[in-house]
Amino acid sequence: MAHIVVLGAGVGGMPAAYELRATLAKEHRITVVNAVDYFQFVPSNPWLAVGWRQREQITFPIRPALERKGIGFIAQPVKRIDAEGNALELMDGERVAYDYLVITTGPRLAFEEVPGSGPNGGHTQSICTVDHAEHAWSDYQRFIENPGPAVIGAMPGASCFGPAYEFALIFSRDLQKRQIRHKVPITFVTPEPYIGHLGLGGVGDSKGMMESELRNHDVKWITNARVTRVEAGKMFVTEMDEAGQPKKEHELPFSYSMMLPAFKGVEPVAQVEGLCNPRGFVLVDEHQRSKKYRNIFSAGVCIAIPPVEVTPVATGAPKTGYMIETMVTAIVHNIAADLRGETATAKGSWSAICLADLGDTGIAFVAVPQMAPRNVNWFSKGKWVHLAKVAFEKYFMHKMKAGSSEPIYEKYVLKALGITRLKSGKHDR
Repeated sequence: MAHIVVLGAGVGGMPAAYELRATLAKEHRITVVNAVDYFQFVPSNPWLAVGWRQREQITFPIRPALERKGIGFIAQPVKRIDAEGNALELMDGERVAYDYLVITTGPRLAFEEVPGSGPNGGHTQSICTVDHAEHAWSDYQRFIENPGPAVIGAMPGASCFGPAYEFALIFSRDLQKRQIRHKVPITFVTPEPYIGHLGLGGVGDSKGMMESELRNHDVKWITNARVTRVEAGKMFVTEMDEAGQPKKEHELPFSYSMMLPAFKGVEPVAQVEGLCNPRGFVLVDEHQRSKKYRNIFSAGVCIAIPPVEVTPVATGAPKTGYMIETMVTAIVHNIAADLRGETATAKGSWSAICLADLGDTGIAFVAVPQMAPRNVNWFSKGKWVHLAKVAFEKYFMHKMKAGSSEPIYEKYVLKALGITRLKSGKHDR
């Protein structure tokens, strides 16, 4: 009998636990370890931050959902991973032994890299967690009583730009509904070399479409932007040229700001000798297995993926839902193969598929592979994307509560986009 521990219960960890349970024989034990006792659907946080969702709509208790499927659950932060001893050391002193460890922790939010940033002791909001989104909503309610300039975007080194665009345009749309948009100049600040780069070198006509969308919402922008520090009501930004040299200094006043931070690996993962790169992301091979520890696998935002290209201001590559889904499936198949004494052959995909809401419309894109030149390079915009993301949210929450291991992207999203099944493998890495 093997004990498989899944570290992290987000959009990668919960599906991993369900799929492991559905695939492996009942004799094998599965335990999920998570720092908090609730699941949060992070893609809905931009809506929560403007009051379009309530916390209870995008969260639910983890334990009952897992235990119905015969999966153990421990709601405790991890203090240390003893990779040589095959065990987790929890904050309360408990030691959890494992035969296989699946790391799906997501990232640590590196607010410290820009002085004055972040919602805890800083001057900018975040939508990276449900707690941050609730804090952003509280600040937004004060803001709409006394509106002024807003600065929205991403910090140097950020890798997940979709939510920044989503929030900027949802924020604009909500202000329109309140009939106070005319009182709020909005500036979008991003390290991307151009609007619509998305950490992917652009997808289809993403540059033209996203510039048009920002113009239609009267949103100004600064690209190649290195935010150097934030003070109360003021952001300091150095705009770089194409050679990465300072071009212009900006002091941007704001009454409200939401800036996505750069990511790093969470501390107990980053501290394991030989497991991670210098920023704490797990180094994995094409089978999602640690390059040093053969019984450790990892998927999602916490793995190391190189940027698609060098940019004047550092940008990272995003890890989208489809990528995470295929990584999780590969891990499950490879652990099952290992238990049978067979060679691991399953591979995740580094192709990118994204649905992003823009308030009353939305964008969808597919990049296969993630790095150009691509076999599929498709970008579209329309109200149907807004409706599709709402439907996706409801279905994903239902799937997580019900304990379903059904692949959403392969079965529904690709079909809805009119795209035939994407093959995972070396061609899209």
